[in-house]
Amino acid sequence: MPKMKTISGAKKRFTLTGTGKIKRKHAFKSHILTKKTTKQKRNLTHVAIVHKSDLNNVKAMLCLR
Repeated sequence: MPKMKTISGAKKRFTLTGTGKIKRKHAFKSHILTKKTTKQKRNLTHVAIVHKSDLNNVKAMLCLR
């Protein structure tokens, strides 16, 4: 059986923490920033943890299962 390949888009977007959780960045922070408030842009800067309902899909994309 061939090796499982990691989805290359996923390895650019997600990182693994030391405790095994998966970090992600917020969306809506790349362009069209003039109409967004400073508070909104500041809150989108911080990293977040992948929700448990999405965890199995992300782990499959990263070949962690």
